[in-house]
Amino acid sequence: MEWRMAPPGMAEAAGTVVAGLVAGGHEAYFVGGCLRDELLGRPVHDIDITTSALPEEVMALFPRCVPTGLAHGTITVLQEGYSLEVTTYRTESGYADHRRPEHVVFVRDVREDLRRRDFTINAICCGLDGGRIDPFGGERDLKLRVIRCVGEAEERFEEDALRMLRCVRFASVLDFAIAKNTWRGLLRQRDKLAHIAVERVRAEVERSLEGPHPQRGLGLLLRSGLLPRGKAPFPWTGRDLAAAAARLAGLGNLESARLRWALLLHALGSSAQCADELLRAWTFPGATRTGIVAVLRVREAWDAALSSARPEASGAGERLRRRWIAAVLGHGQSAAEGWLTLLEAAGPDAASAVGAGA
Repeated sequence: MEWRMAPPGMAEAAGTVVAGLVAGGHEAYFVGGCLRDELLGRPVHDIDITTSALPEEVMALFPRCVPTGLAHGTITVLQEGYSLEVTTYRTESGYADHRRPEHVVFVRDVREDLRRRDFTINAICCGLDGGRIDPFGGERDLKLRVIRCVGEAEERFEEDALRMLRCVRFASVLDFAIAKNTWRGLLRQRDKLAHIAVERVRAEVERSLEGPHPQRGLGLLLRSGLLPRGKAPFPWTGRDLAAAAARLAGLGNLESARLRWALLLHALGSSAQCADELLRAWTFPGATRTGIVAVLRVREAWDAALSSARPEASGAGERLRRRWIAAVLGHGQSAAEGWLTLLEAAGPDAASAVGAGA
């Protein structure tokens, strides 16, 4: 297979591992997201491999291995400076916690392995010769730009409730539609999100909001009703989200993830204190949380300065200048510059509307 979107060194290392497995008498294929991104012309950051070889057989073939997930058949092979996950064909069952399988059975047919995967676009594999195995029409769905579950959507979401947020994330990041049956299955199983750890939910929402089409992600989250059903607090209604979405036209223009989150919370009318508590509950890292909250504190300081200003009074402009300097000194230049950038992205109408309600 000729890789166009993967780093040459990674592609060569992965090819060496696949060739080694085949030479050892086993089947082996590149699989999943690496093929999806290669076919879409998107950068490939990791290359995963699926094989008929059992974990101990993989470790016998390669001198440098890490048994990262023996119970699930996953070995990380260290090859030419790259870490490559090699996983034995398997089936899964017994998702008692709606996240992880209780029973894993190693199998000999790669199609059985592909059947357990979440979406058709992730259920494609390819050999060294470039020949693809695609039993569920993933390549067709890539051309149609559709996210579709493998098999019955309700079953896939019942097995692993995090897949519902992955569905939204893929649709958002790739700017794909969601197949009708997949969307219906998501709506029927959305209460299962309550079983998923907060940090897992946060990670998926972050990837949607920080991707190239954040407004699409927010729109899908709004329509799905997923977030109010999670473990983390979510104090806004669908109407609140719809109103905020109307004020987020510039969200995708912000390169900083910190500013995207600050703009969203600003549009939702969240105070800095409430934002701090919410971000803590959502398990955001301390540095990220502090940076977002600092921007909102600058907003509050400036709102207070504007509300107390009397334009007709002598020296009003100088007093506002001093209040701004105090806000910069109190919360940092980065936060102050972030607030100015955020204001530009939000637009004057959004800024005044939210500022009035904050």
